[in-house]
Amino acid sequence: MRILAVDRRPLGSGVVNKKTIFLSLSSNNVHSEEIAFFLIEGASSPLILGLPWLQAHNPLINWVTGEVTQWGDGCRGVCIPPVIANTVLEGLPAAYSAFADVFSKRAAETLPPHRQYDCPIDLVPGASLPRGRTYPLSLPESQSMREYIQENLVRGFIRPSSSPAGAGFFFVGKKDGSLRPCIDYRGLNKVTVKNRYPLPLISELFDQVKGAKVYTKLDLRGAYNLIRIREGDEWKTAFNTRDGHYEYLVMPFGLCNAPAVFQEFVNDIFRDLLGVFVVVYLDDILVFSSNLHEHRIHVCEVLKRLRENNLYAKLEKCIFEVASVQFLGFIITSKGLEMDPGKVKAVLDWAQPLSLRAVQRFLGFANYYRQFIKNFSLIVAPITNLTKKGADPSMWSPEAVQAFETLKKEFSSASFLKYPDSALPFIVEVDASEVGAGAVLSQRHPMTNKLHPCAFFSKKFLPAEVNYDIGNRELLAVKLAFEEWRHLLEGAKHPVTVYTDHKNLLYIESAKRLNPRQARWALFFSRFNFVLTFRPGSKNTKADALSRSFNSVSSDPSECTPIIPREIVVATLESDLSSLLSPLQSSAPVETPSGKWFVPEELREQVLSEVHDSKVAGHPGITKTVSLLSRHVWWPSFKQDAKTFVNSCAVCQRSKPSHHLSQGLLNPLPIPVKPWSHISMDFIVELPPSQGKTVIWVVVDRFSKMAHFISLPQLPSAKVLADLFITHIFKFHGFPENIISDRGVQFVSKFWRAFCSLVGTELSFSSAYHPQTNGQTERVNVMKHLPARRGRPPRCHRRGRPPRRSPPVPAPS
Repeated sequence: MRILAVDRRPLGSGVVNKKTIFLSLSSNNVHSEEIAFFLIEGASSPLILGLPWLQAHNPLINWVTGEVTQWGDGCRGVCIPPVIANTVLEGLPAAYSAFADVFSKRAAETLPPHRQYDCPIDLVPGASLPRGRTYPLSLPESQSMREYIQENLVRGFIRPSSSPAGAGFFFVGKKDGSLRPCIDYRGLNKVTVKNRYPLPLISELFDQVKGAKVYTKLDLRGAYNLIRIREGDEWKTAFNTRDGHYEYLVMPFGLCNAPAVFQEFVNDIFRDLLGVFVVVYLDDILVFSSNLHEHRIHVCEVLKRLRENNLYAKLEKCIFEVASVQFLGFIITSKGLEMDPGKVKAVLDWAQPLSLRAVQRFLGFANYYRQFIKNFSLIVAPITNLTKKGADPSMWSPEAVQAFETLKKEFSSASFLKYPDSALPFIVEVDASEVGAGAVLSQRHPMTNKLHPCAFFSKKFLPAEVNYDIGNRELLAVKLAFEEWRHLLEGAKHPVTVYTDHKNLLYIESAKRLNPRQARWALFFSRFNFVLTFRPGSKNTKADALSRSFNSVSSDPSECTPIIPREIVVATLESDLSSLLSPLQSSAPVETPSGKWFVPEELREQVLSEVHDSKVAGHPGITKTVSLLSRHVWWPSFKQDAKTFVNSCAVCQRSKPSHHLSQGLLNPLPIPVKPWSHISMDFIVELPPSQGKTVIWVVVDRFSKMAHFISLPQLPSAKVLADLFITHIFKFHGFPENIISDRGVQFVSKFWRAFCSLVGTELSFSSAYHPQTNGQTERVNVMKHLPARRGRPPRCHRRGRPPRRSPPVPAPS
């Protein structure tokens, strides 16, 4: 046998004519096989494994250390004996010890093979993938990012990419303090053709398990990572990091079609077992049987199929051979379905209201569901009595306490709550208060069109979350509700409608720049198909009541204990006014309101100064000053006097911040080089009548400052203005090169523009509410009005004669 090297040259050892018997080749007691070797002379290594061997075993080699770190999938069960199958795993019943490899974390971290269920990413025709931003990372996050990249490169889950696409990469903090990598695929999801493969109907799943007595629940490990991206679509999953550009070979979390693709995959694996002794909802598998003997056979069959399809379960989340199990938000037993206590905990833990507003909130919540509770009016009557005039909401009678507990039990009963039907749209009503979040999951009954509750949720905010602004608290409430009901809302058949009373929350769907917290939440929201809808707070009472149900006293802002009692703040003011005004009340007018002091005219300015200028008062505004006055004093014009006093306060004028945008720098107009080439014009209106004239048209030459004043009976139209221009301006000075005016209707009309364009005159308009642009004419107008502003009428008004205004004298030609 002639052996050629890679470059097709024959080996120097010559012809190979010897072969060994089959020898045992073992690697670290993990990988072993029987293999026969050819013998050659002069080799630099004692053993050479060729390309066919590498292709057959597909090992992952660390070329720095020269070690095999991982063997190919074809070696499992052939070259790699199932030694793990003989290992006893803590928590795994002995009946299933032969399938210990199905619970191997290491095996789950190997690259799965291509299957017919690979995840396709088909784009909308004509769409292009947006380039995502590169998120800044802290030093710990940068280190975690490098570890994540290296770890997944070794696993084969990702590879370097030159893709034109690129999503943002960042981290989300876990409860245990570790970091979870996240990729912002919102841009990709918007242009991806949606996979409408249906998720199972939850009501049908529950019907299928009726009558069973033994249950086992399996939770798949790294579920989405067990499916490959369709070959050729990997570039669409590319993501940006500071250290490089990479793309996924496995299906990552965050893709909009991931739930549908995975559900189709697991459905086909267990197709003939579904409804017989298996139900599957995404990565949750429930095995049910009528007796223990059958159950173990059923579980072994399920584990066998997981092994055959390279799927792995997370042992720490699996439950074996139990009589009741929590599944999709319900407790399944041999007697049927029971309500998950977590779904009604928000109602059962509702604190007894101790204020009028808190009682009204609870009654508003209860009243919405009155049609589902028999004899509702009779039950709630003792609580309603607490809201009557003169009643003390903090003093509950035994009947009211009993009614409160009865209503909470009714709200949490199985007959009250509706089993979720995934064939119907879900509606989530959320709200956030200063102390917590509340939500109600409902569905509209197809026959009655009424909203029927499926579950309640409330959660008290953490100390850090209390400090969030109202927008972030409302957004957090949506996130918490989606986390609570993820198994129902993720992959829902219809878009989920989310009602919120915070209108600004709608921006999250289209925001281009988000802070790190919002970006993490946006990635979580990308897993759901939902629509945010604004609903006024008056119509969002159920979620509002749940968000304030933790502590009815402290959660009411109107009843918070002030830092400084009001009595201390006004004590100085009351004592000063009492000593000043009490001796003068004998002369108070009869219309003085009872309980208030009348202030004589000579003391009013002093009282205003006490209320407004004192250190205790602190220079309040007009409304606050009037409010302080009305508590203790009165005189007929005190409101108007307070307004005048505050407006003339020098301290307030100096300290009041400006709410106007800063004005830009003034740009001077070009200086004309000859008379009447650049002119400005304006109208002075509402003058006293003079021979039927009330308007003056002012035309000023910007070079010589010469002005024409043409008196008119009224504001002219654009056509009349053109005639006047010919008669009074063109006749003496010709057509100008430029005219500056304000934006009066005559000056901006189509006729005037066309007229000026015809004669070759350029029009310039002053900025709106900025008369400085036409300063020359405005200055002339001021001079014309100046005598009246100084308190003396024009000369023609001084002797009581009607004003006489002669026609303008024509200027010499």
